[in-house]
Amino acid sequence: MAYPNLAGNIGMVEGVMRRPRYHALPTEQPNPRSRRLDSLAPIEIVSLMNREDRGVAVAVGRVGREIARAVTLVAGALQSGGRLFFVGAGTSGRLGVLEAAECPPTFSTPPSLVQAIMAGGRASVFRSREGAEDRAGEGKRAIARRVRAGDVVVGIAASGVTPFVRAALAEARRRRGRTVLVAMDRRSPLSRLADVVIAPRVGPEVLTGSTRLKAGTATKMILNILTTAAFVRLGKVYGNWMVDLQPRSRKLRARAERLVQILGRVSRARARRYLGAAGGRTKVAIVMARRNLSARAASRLLREAGGSLRRCLDA
Repeated sequence: MAYPNLAGNIGMVEGVMRRPRYHALPTEQPNPRSRRLDSLAPIEIVSLMNREDRGVAVAVGRVGREIARAVTLVAGALQSGGRLFFVGAGTSGRLGVLEAAECPPTFSTPPSLVQAIMAGGRASVFRSREGAEDRAGEGKRAIARRVRAGDVVVGIAASGVTPFVRAALAEARRRRGRTVLVAMDRRSPLSRLADVVIAPRVGPEVLTGSTRLKAGTATKMILNILTTAAFVRLGKVYGNWMVDLQPRSRKLRARAERLVQILGRVSRARARRYLGAAGGRTKVAIVMARRNLSARAASRLLREAGGSLRRCLDA
């Protein structure tokens, strides 16, 4: 389905976004393949939605170069002492919250390194506050309170016109931060506020305007790739092993022991002892096992290698 030409429908006047013609937005278009949605049997709805979802991964793949540019930007900023912020409203904001929350247990990052700013605040994570997306002033103030030069702000706005996100990106640029936009419309007026624009064309939703569906799935895929690839670049991964995990549950402790056993090339019993001596720090325990070092010496070697386990083990 061809999207309507939005040229002239949406614009910026002296930095202020004109009121968009919402009916012309790509995310507001009806899907001709689901026009009889209310008449379908459950299995037909399942099949239809599954067919529509198959195209999401393809659409995300087509913006791979843009995602890679964002990965490079984020990894470089984090390596230089910057932080990463996800900003959004509604479903887009909740996906940012989810991504930020997953980084500490996955990569042992401090909670301050990857943060989320949600229109309407914490309460909006659990209960929808649709009007919060229109409060541009709150988006600007949220960035002004938290973002500094060298940080990266990822604005997430499926429609590409969310005032909260627009104001956040504009303020981030004013503060000399770097900016990324994730939207479902390449012609979004917010694109001029971003260093990198990631805009997969997922097509109209099965349920018209419900961007928690294909647009939400595409956004989750993009954020998954963005954070994973950035932290791979920063040495948080060895091979395809999650070596910087925080073993705070039985499952994760068992995984950490297995990592020390496999990568440290020791028995399971010795792996458990190394992990205990390392205070639960998996990478430290692996270096101890492979290089026959004390916890202090292994920690020092990792610091000298910039946290890269590969540099320690392959040296």
